[in-house]
Amino acid sequence: MTRVTIFRSIIFFLLAGLCEIGGGYMVWIALKNKPPLWVGVLGGILLAIYGMIATFQPAGFGRTYAAYGGLFVLMALLWGWAVDKIKPDHYDIIGAAVILVGTIIIFMPRVDKILCSYSQQAI
Repeated sequence: MTRVTIFRSIIFFLLAGLCEIGGGYMVWIALKNKPPLWVGVLGGILLAIYGMIATFQPAGFGRTYAAYGGLFVLMALLWGWAVDKIKPDHYDIIGAAVILVGTIIIFMPRVDKILCSYSQQAI
């Protein structure tokens, strides 16, 4: 992966996270608090956009969605803190840190593939 590819992936992760969490939150509010219909509809549209953004990632479906899931845990905790005013506790922070490490491991380039391509270039 080049630096540009990594940067683009991070941007796509953040955009998808905002669409998924923002859209899910709007649907949540629409069903729980009965605001105007457009709130729920807009939430549904954002959720559909979230599904489309993932297709721009260079990795396969399973790896991409596993990495999204890890990042979304962190983003959801931050959303809850900023929007719902529920500050994450120590358990939330430790859990998010563990998940984030796993997310990095899942999505990072594979060393064996890098070594294989390097050794083939040397031949």
